[in-house]
Amino acid sequence: MRLVLLSGGSGKRLWPLSNDARSKQFLKVLKDEEGNKVSMVQRVWGQLEETGLADNSIIATSTSQVDMIKTQLGQGVHIVTEPERRDTFPAIALAAVYLHSVQGCSLEEVVGMLPVDPYVENQFFDRIHDLEDALLKSGAELALMGVTPTYPSAKYGYIIPKEDTDEHYLTVDYFKEKPTEKQAEALIEKNALWNCGVFAFRLGYIIDLLEAKGYPTDYEKLLKSYHLLAKNSFDYEVVEKAQHIISLSYDGYWKDLGTWNTLTEEMGVEITGKGILGKGIENSYIVNELDIPVTLLGLNDVVVAASPDGILVTDKDSSTKVKEYVDGLNGRPMYEERRWGWYRVLEYTKYAEGNQVLIKRLGINAGKNFSYQMHYKRSEVWTIVKGEGILVFNDQLRHVRAGDVIHIPLASKHTLRATTDMEIIEVQTGSELIEEDIYRATDEWDEIEAICKVKLTINQ
Repeated sequence: MRLVLLSGGSGKRLWPLSNDARSKQFLKVLKDEEGNKVSMVQRVWGQLEETGLADNSIIATSTSQVDMIKTQLGQGVHIVTEPERRDTFPAIALAAVYLHSVQGCSLEEVVGMLPVDPYVENQFFDRIHDLEDALLKSGAELALMGVTPTYPSAKYGYIIPKEDTDEHYLTVDYFKEKPTEKQAEALIEKNALWNCGVFAFRLGYIIDLLEAKGYPTDYEKLLKSYHLLAKNSFDYEVVEKAQHIISLSYDGYWKDLGTWNTLTEEMGVEITGKGILGKGIENSYIVNELDIPVTLLGLNDVVVAASPDGILVTDKDSSTKVKEYVDGLNGRPMYEERRWGWYRVLEYTKYAEGNQVLIKRLGINAGKNFSYQMHYKRSEVWTIVKGEGILVFNDQLRHVRAGDVIHIPLASKHTLRATTDMEIIEVQTGSELIEEDIYRATDEWDEIEAICKVKLTINQ
């Protein structure tokens, strides 16, 4: 059995800490058994390793999340990257084609899909193993995992089974999305399960479906025509049209940490970052990524979350509505983690004359480097404030350290490799300060050094 972890969401439900580049699953607000801060994706990947599933797992994600995944899970994790975000059906189709045409999986292979952020015990993953047997024995097109409800929640979708069903699995009758609490009570009386977003299928089922729709089933070809795939959910394109769906029940602990309300219940601490809670306050939390303190007085059942992207103050029950208020905030992410380290935006100004200025503080981890790149719409000035490293400028190398100031004009090739942990202040100035104005030659330091050696040989 192969597993695909879906990690393509934009992360607005935990704004302002999460954004398009740093979705909720990357926030280090949980704790492992040793008390270290970990993210949801680190916790889940660790559980996959403990239950022997990691070696047969891949992660399907968007381009903006690749660096974050590799930073938190390591360079060796297998990733399938969407060229653009197009909902869950295209993402799952691309992952299925990758398994078939790149990894050579048989059409009879059972593939399980699951969110990258469930908060569960290890026995949840043991139960996933059972999906394979149930799918093959039943002859169903899809096998789902459903969680036995502990209360009539209006936040989750429900799987409603037929009355006459097999003792080993349930035959699905229909689905109900986010009912009222009264409706949920009636559904639970019918043995309905919470839909936790975990399901499995034979690989050939999806490959056949793609061929019937006229889509290529070669990975490279599908990448090139990815923009032609229907921008729909997997539920709409596949689940609603399937004739035979079964479900297994899971009776253990499960929680969706998709809102501040549920996440704070599992954080283990009331204050993260600089903060002060007044005496006698109950069930309130401060999560602060800023360097200024946050003080909360006289308010129970409140979450205050602060980051460079913004500040949220909400009572816990209303925190589920954050996404609908901030969906229109599509500005530049103010903080990101990258494969080489991190950056934080200090200031961004767009002048009436048309020129723009962006000031960042960047941290480069020892042994890491930027890509070898150039820009045509901006110049840069780097001021090194911590550490030392190697600068490559137009195919020439030189040593740099704290106190050095480096000017990078338009169309100049440049990169920086940290020999110790480094921090720099970067000032970008130009007509358009966008990601598309980065032209990368290579990310690999060995290749960058080879380019410089060739240049040196030619000059000699």
